[in-house]
Amino acid sequence: MSADLTPNSDLPDARQENLTFTSDELTLLARTADALTAYSGKSVLAEHGTFEDGGAWVIFAIPLSVEEKVEKGTTTVQMGGPGTLWLGNAGGLNPGPDDVYECRYIWSIQITDDEGARFVKLDEDGEAAAWSDFLPDLLPFAAGADAQILPPDEDDDEDDR
Repeated sequence: MSADLTPNSDLPDARQENLTFTSDELTLLARTADALTAYSGKSVLAEHGTFEDGGAWVIFAIPLSVEEKVEKGTTTVQMGGPGTLWLGNAGGLNPGPDDVYECRYIWSIQITDDEGARFVKLDEDGEAAAWSDFLPDLLPFAAGADAQILPPDEDDDEDDR
């Protein structure tokens, strides 16, 4: 699922910016990949790219070993290759710039310009499974306070009265 990572100059700047992950969001996605690796005991790769329309995506997948048999109905993807932007520690694999991995697809996150759904999570079948304006809502682990991308707590003002 490697993609051309050069920005599409045909898009207005505001829309292009709205369809990309912030550095805090990319950090959170990288931490998610590392946490999935630690939790599962398997290498979990996270690759970041953009669609032709400029919308950003991150895909999470587990590399298959050469001898591993893939169950029928399992979605597989190729990840890596020249220009790949890995997030996190690449499951401890230390991929080279031209390395390509056949992987079992876990899920992915895409950015949209839909109202009320900046992020869309696609399940293991590639179907929209969840959406939200806040990335942590779609991740399997709670985001730490240092992620700084959580929505403001609306109850804070009422507690101070």
